[in-house]
Amino acid sequence: MLEWGGVADDFTGATDLATNWRARGLRVAVLLGVDHSPADLDGVDGAVIALKSRTAPVTDAVSATRAAARLLRDAGAPRIYDKYCSTFDSTAAGNIGPVLDALATDLGADRTVVVPAFPDAGRTVYQRRLFVFDELLESSHMRHHPLTPMTRSDVTELLTAQSDRSVGWVSWRTVQEGAVAIRAAIDAVPARSHVVVDAVSNADLAAIAAATANDVLVSGGSGLALGLPLRHAAAAPMPVVEGFRAVLAGSASHATQGQVAHARESLPSARLDTAALTSDFTAEIDRLTAWAAAQWADAPRRPVLVYATGAPEDVGDGAHAALIEAAHAELAVAFTARGMRQLLVAGGETSGSVMQRLGVTRLDLGDPVAPGLSWARGRAAAHGGDPLNLLLKSGNFGGSDLFTAAWEHLR
Repeated sequence: MLEWGGVADDFTGATDLATNWRARGLRVAVLLGVDHSPADLDGVDGAVIALKSRTAPVTDAVSATRAAARLLRDAGAPRIYDKYCSTFDSTAAGNIGPVLDALATDLGADRTVVVPAFPDAGRTVYQRRLFVFDELLESSHMRHHPLTPMTRSDVTELLTAQSDRSVGWVSWRTVQEGAVAIRAAIDAVPARSHVVVDAVSNADLAAIAAATANDVLVSGGSGLALGLPLRHAAAAPMPVVEGFRAVLAGSASHATQGQVAHARESLPSARLDTAALTSDFTAEIDRLTAWAAAQWADAPRRPVLVYATGAPEDVGDGAHAALIEAAHAELAVAFTARGMRQLLVAGGETSGSVMQRLGVTRLDLGDPVAPGLSWARGRAAAHGGDPLNLLLKSGNFGGSDLFTAAWEHLR
């Protein structure tokens, strides 16, 4: 029976939430987009609908999220988890606030917790301020994000600017008093409010999860999912699909740049040439596909890496973002036609474009390989429904060796 429904504002955010539910013992699937029926959610305890709405126009993001929540509720989900980035990626106008307002209205939620914290990934909230490891959000690499530059750290200020509801706060000191105290503090906030809750550890997340166990709507990064009680029944293992391996890295994040630099020391790699793509898109895709095929012929088990950004000086202003996404999407299809069956994609927007182009509509999650990251299995409608193993990585997640080490989990 479906116990949880999640709506995520990008594809890697969806697998992030699903990974943390899987880590607590739930059977989990990710559905890509809203073109599904409730029957597509049979056989899982938690289902996350992945949208491509993080940087979409506000009205489009709200409409898509409402449709996703309706589908989940129609499938029987008693609770909805509104998943956004743990670094609160959004512009001054949204989309986090307007989406959360709409869900709270539709679900009749008077008070909705806001918990961006994900300590395992270095995201914590203290005194309302969001930290990325030891730095305030506004001082971190997220300040220079090409699409959603984060120049403030106070989550209550960020959300107040976007929301029509009032915004309250529960302090870390109250969180230390436990679930009963947290619940009382939430209930003391005026009705029609969102409530930012401090959290700096997984123990804090467990207390918040207990305090909100009966809430119809919760929101945040994926960390709050780790607060659920651990189940002892192991979920079935994910089938491994044999074939060639590839990494497509579209993210410009600091973490991905480090992963690209590390991988280039041992993997064959090629950087996307935006000038060549602009001049003759098809010819550049064909060139890179032939290059990858030659690498696989030489070393069939060795992944190839195609990346957009390898160093800080490569980061542009986002002008070529759509071109880069389209190139990665076409490469995914072309690589699949050449026998690639194991694919790691870095970047939320890139992952969305790749999954849509491949025609993947559902992912069944395997066990976590790192905080917020799991391999999954999906079918590529663009290539006759062939199965693939897929790891969709948020740009900011993973250790420096992820592009070389992740394959060890496919056994």
